[in-house]
This record gives sequence, structure tokens and C-alpha cells, in this order.
Amino acid sequence: MGPNPLIGVIYHWIGGLASASNFIPFRPIKRWSWEIYWIIQGFAAWIVAPLVLASLLVPDLTRVLHAAPSATLWRAAVWGALWGIGGLTFGLSIRYLGIALGYAIALGFCTAFGTLMPPIFSGQIIAISHTPGGQVILLGVAVCMVAIAVNGLAGYSKEKEVPAEEKAALGERDYSFGKGLAVAIFAGIMSSCFAYGLTAGKGIAVIAREQLQAHGRADLWQNLPVLVIVLWGGFFTNFIWSAFLIIRNRSAAQFLGAPGTNPMGTSSTTGESLADLDPRQISTHARLRPGVLLANYLLASLAGVIWYFQFFFYSMGQTLMGKYDFSSWTLHMASIIIFATLWGIALKEWQDTSRRTKLLVSSGLFLLIMSTVVVGYGNYLGAR
Repeated sequence: MGPNPLIGVIYHWIGGLASASNFIPFRPIKRWSWEIYWIIQGFAAWIVAPLVLASLLVPDLTRVLHAAPSATLWRAAVWGALWGIGGLTFGLSIRYLGIALGYAIALGFCTAFGTLMPPIFSGQIIAISHTPGGQVILLGVAVCMVAIAVNGLAGYSKEKEVPAEEKAALGERDYSFGKGLAVAIFAGIMSSCFAYGLTAGKGIAVIAREQLQAHGRADLWQNLPVLVIVLWGGFFTNFIWSAFLIIRNRSAAQFLGAPGTNPMGTSSTTGESLADLDPRQISTHARLRPGVLLANYLLASLAGVIWYFQFFFYSMGQTLMGKYDFSSWTLHMASIIIFATLWGIALKEWQDTSRRTKLLVSSGLFLLIMSTVVVGYGNYLGAR
């Protein structure tokens, strides 16, 4: 299958929607601590979903992975482990800043490092900058960065305008701009390691493409085995940290229904949150009901599967972008922020802000959409 930037952009938009939506199932989870639902969604996102879909769509997945050089596998896994650190702190940035602002700041740094560093390290950036298509793509990257800065300014303005009580009612009980800013910057830089992992695993994709072609299947799925290895590395980092928190906080019993607290939760009147417990009837609330516990598992797993679909569609979009496939990272990040901003609007994170702040949000959203159009056009020129 040859390059098709238009379809590639659409795939990136679908992946962005999946990424921006994966935190939504966390909100109804009741009386579970962060580390509990985080490791469950991680197991679904980084172990189960990649293996299942790659096994279904790539013939003889085990043979493909065994045929890859061990050095390639290790490099992809190590970059994945480093990305896992960013994934951990990314979750915290959403907790401290809310969906719209957390995504904007973290993904701003992730966009810059993940898009530009791989071609800079490989020396490809010089050749890119001397072609019409490459110049248009770099312009699109610049527009994306400006848009992210505008979104960040809108978030800062919001922080000054919305009272703490309203932030808590919207599920932002731990809102802290200073702490969230530091965490989001670190998360964005480390999260860009995912792009390096995909680049390091290109040798695996080559073997997978040959296997797909030998069985008469589309090479659209060639990057799925790469995702398996990179995400294994990410799961390792997240598992270590979550296990540490579970031991430190003595929260392991929550897997079986012991009470905890969900920092992303918004419910305050259901009788299932710790804030609603009646101390005179504490025995009736000591454990989660079986139905609630099952719902927690399903919601956390759903969040993980939704999260994985961002890179499922990303891998397909990258295959169709042609020789400037490094620009896929910008398209992916811009799409995530677009849909995260829309989710923030839908969840009324911006409803009590000033006209100036709402104008900044709208301007940032418009610029993000324009950046995807510009980058897509640059890839179209490159494909020609």
C-alpha cells in the first residue's frame, strides 16, 4: 500500500480521539486509589490489547519477534521503559491540571521532542528542510507549538479565574498549577521517548511487512509488533512504580473490595465515595459491593483498551504518511490536544471563565486544526 497522507491524517485523528478519551472511564471509578486502577488499565493497554490485536492481524507474530535482532528488541523496549516514566507523570499532570491544560502542556513538550529529535539525530532534518514538502511540514510543527502555547496560556488564565470549590466539583480536587506545570513538562519530555522507540523498532516492522506480504495481507499492520515491544517496556516501568505505591500505601486489599479514594472521581452524592461515609454506619460501607467492584475493573480495563487504540491507529497512519513519516508525531499530538480541549469544554471545565480565556481556548483549537492541515499538505507534497 502506497502513501496516502489524507487517510493517514484521518487515522491520526481517530487515534487522538482515543487518547483524549481514555481518562473519561476513570471518573466513575469508586473508592479505588490511583495506583490500583492505573496498573489495571496499564495491563489492559500495554500487555493484553497489543498482544491480542497483533496476534490477530499479523501472521505468526511469535516468528516475527524471534526473527528480529535482539539489539533492536532491547532498544525498543528501553525507549518504551523511558516513555513509561512519562506515562506515569502524565497521569499526574491530568490530576493536577485537569484534562484540557494537562494535555496541552505535557503534549506540547512531547510534540517538540518527539517530532524533531529523531530526524535531528539521524541527520534527516537537513535534507527535509531543503524540500518544499519538508518546509511545509516544519511550518506545521511551528504552528502546532504556537497553538499549544496559546492553550497553555488559556489554562493559566483559567487557573486564576475558577474558584477551588468549582475545580473540586469538576473532579479537579488536587488542582495545583505550579506542581502540575513541573510534572507536565517532565511528562512531556519523557513521553516523547515513545517516538524514539518506534524509530528503534523499524527493523521489526520490516520483518512484519514481509510476513504480511507473504500471506497476502495489507502492510498497514506492520507496526503492530513494534508496539508490543515498546509497550512491554512501558508496562515494566509502570508496574514497578505502582507496586511500590501499593506496598507503601498498603492498598493491595482494594483489589478485593477494600475502600480507597479515587482522585479523578467526581461523584459526591452516591454513597460510594469516602467523603459520604457515615461514621455511625461505617460497617455497612467497609467494602465495595461486588457489582461496584466489577464495574471498577471493567472501567479501568476499558480505559486501557481505549488508550491502546490511539497507537493502533497511529501505527496505521504512520504507514501512510510516506517518506516524512516523522511528522506523524505532530499530527498525533495535535489531534490529542484538539479532542482533549473538546472534552474539557464538554465537561464544563471552561464554563465560568472570562471571554478572554474562552477566546484563547478557541484560538488554540483553531490553530491546532490548522497545524494538522498544514502538516498533512506537506506530506501530500512529499508523496507527489
